[in-house]
Amino acid sequence: MNAFDSQLLTVFQVDANSTLPTTINSIHVLNAPNTREGFLKRIFDPLLKVNNDRPFTLAEAFQQIHLAAEKLQKFDVFQPPIAPYIDRPSPTDPNSTPTDIDVYFPLREQSRILLKTGTDVGNTEGSAYGSLLYRNLFGGAESLSLNAAYGTRTRSSYQGSFDTPLLSNPDLRLELGGIASSTQNAWASHEEVLKGGWAKLRWLSGASHKHEIGYNGSWRQITGLASNASPTVRTDAGDSVKSSISHTWIADYRDNPLLPQAGVFAKTINEIAGFGPLQGDVSFWKTQFETQSVVPIPVQGYENSGVTFATGFRAGLLCPLTGASGQGSRLNDRFLLGGPTDVRGFRLAGLGPRDGLDSVGGDVYAAGSANLLFPLPGLGPSRPLRGQLFINGGRLLALKGSEAAYEEKGRGSSVQERVKSTIRELGNGLPSTAAGVGLVYAHPMARFELNFSLPLVLRKGEDARKGLQFGIGINFL
Repeated sequence: MNAFDSQLLTVFQVDANSTLPTTINSIHVLNAPNTREGFLKRIFDPLLKVNNDRPFTLAEAFQQIHLAAEKLQKFDVFQPPIAPYIDRPSPTDPNSTPTDIDVYFPLREQSRILLKTGTDVGNTEGSAYGSLLYRNLFGGAESLSLNAAYGTRTRSSYQGSFDTPLLSNPDLRLELGGIASSTQNAWASHEEVLKGGWAKLRWLSGASHKHEIGYNGSWRQITGLASNASPTVRTDAGDSVKSSISHTWIADYRDNPLLPQAGVFAKTINEIAGFGPLQGDVSFWKTQFETQSVVPIPVQGYENSGVTFATGFRAGLLCPLTGASGQGSRLNDRFLLGGPTDVRGFRLAGLGPRDGLDSVGGDVYAAGSANLLFPLPGLGPSRPLRGQLFINGGRLLALKGSEAAYEEKGRGSSVQERVKSTIRELGNGLPSTAAGVGLVYAHPMARFELNFSLPLVLRKGEDARKGLQFGIGINFL
């Protein structure tokens, strides 16, 4: 029994009176001086008797009060737990009836300003950062977030975003933001400068399905080329403007996103740039798909063995839009593959097309993994530390041929033919593959992996990493 139910039962016995007609006469919110009344009224007004055609049953009233408390908690404005309680109206209230109850929500607002500074090390980069979060900015659970970071690879990054719920609904949110950054991409001998902004609308459909649609406009510049930069990198050097709309869908049924013991996960991202009124000087359709499945493995004599078998798969396609200029994709937009968070046993961006010493990315990729995770001797399955055995692999390809070459052959739809030919090539031969053993630690904020990897299948020019490899992130293959 939780605190919410125990407080309610001090007034009523639910089991004996669950069908008792009940009306909510008034709702009192305590200790929320920085939260707007109009914001709260959208949450609580549907519960009041004046807005309902019939009385609740006592069980229904409890359920509605509990749902309202859960909704308040989702705004991340009030400290948990939120434990409402009820009481009878005053006998002197001339407007009360025998079925009436009064509901009280004692709240504690979280600190409105949160300032953080620190350092991060992981994924071949060290950085120092500072962030400022201003909660409940206008009294309606809005938040303003400002971030600055300086690192060995991300030379500088300044980012700001404003997030607000719509219609007092924590599952329907609007975000506006902007970024200015400078990143050293050593694998392709250049520095990328980015300035842009976005608008995103996020909502839930069902308990575990998340949607996001957004617009992104950005100016990108490939600059700071190394003296030995390849011709491919030099060709794409300079400015480009991307104007795109996107949709992201996530269905997550895992019991823990960082170290799941069971469940499935699926995600799709679709982006269209430079089509119709979007303008910009890049035009493409970019789609990505990701899935993970985790099953527990029973061990005789243990109710919860902590042993799990996980499989993951990712794939993506970057396709020039028909009727575009006919130019190939740009370095800024292509996929990269390899590194401690996707295909382990390869260096960051170590797979796929290369020009000299530069990894120049690709337009089509597929990658998969199989992981066996198990508790370490002497540590129970409840500990967030695991050993793992893994094998993973993938391929990253550029679109085959050129637009002009297909047109000369008289093909009616050269882009489609190039895409089909490249996808067929994915299955030509074994994928680049590595296997290994390692340690996995699930911190509440991120997942850490330390692995010893052995490359098994390697293509000419690809950059494998035999030996120890450290990774930190929230999304591993």
